[in-house]
Amino acid sequence: MYGIINEKKTDDRCDDYLSGNGGTTLFDAVKVKNDCVKWIRDFFEENGKGCNAVVGISGGKDSSIVAALCVEALGADRVIGVLMPCGEQSDIDKAKLLVETLGIRHYIINIEDAVKGLVGSIPFELSEQSRINLPPRIRMSTLYAVSQSHNGRVANTCNLSEDWVGYSTRYGDSVGDFSPCSNLTVNEMKQVGRLLGLPDVLVDKVPSDGLCGKTDEDNLGFTYAELDRYIREGVIDDPAKKDRIDRLHKMNLFKLRLMPSFMPEM
Repeated sequence: MYGIINEKKTDDRCDDYLSGNGGTTLFDAVKVKNDCVKWIRDFFEENGKGCNAVVGISGGKDSSIVAALCVEALGADRVIGVLMPCGEQSDIDKAKLLVETLGIRHYIINIEDAVKGLVGSIPFELSEQSRINLPPRIRMSTLYAVSQSHNGRVANTCNLSEDWVGYSTRYGDSVGDFSPCSNLTVNEMKQVGRLLGLPDVLVDKVPSDGLCGKTDEDNLGFTYAELDRYIREGVIDDPAKKDRIDRLHKMNLFKLRLMPSFMPEM
């Protein structure tokens, strides 16, 4: 897993974006965008010279911004978008808009049969959480199938805000071979997205899991603006929301750490 987050509220990565002047956050979007593009180029130079970036395209801001960063770093001919609806996807037009805007080759792979086939083969009733997390895990398997067939490296599309409270599926959208944006908050991601010239409808799209009819913020119980401010400045006005964020952060830290392994004494 990339972008490991420490329990300490403001770690070294957060300090890089804080001015130290009354908690005011200074974020140089131009510098961060340019540095991230260079980081992607360096990653591929060291870990897959000539390889392609494979990005799961949901139609939301995160996958749109990661794909756009990869295009700027590697060129459109080395970025592959993979659209993975599960049956009907109401906002798939946004995903199609993204690949058309960037001019990247793409594949549409409907995972509905795979999900239904696996659910039908399991000899017991899956828990609700298992059903929710199954499609993201099948999507990640799909991305790696595409990647290994196209000399690729899979991009992780998580951001810091979602990772902070565990709003991702372990071994689903939480993994990948490289992670350009897992140390950027939602607000910072949007600033970078605008610099990349992405359509506003993609950058400002209200995030939703597409399953329950609610937005991410409805499910979380606080806004990303509140969460971002708390992450970067340590400030939040509602004690109940602070307690909820702290609890989610502590509860989900296991997702962001390497798998524990036994080390024998030699």
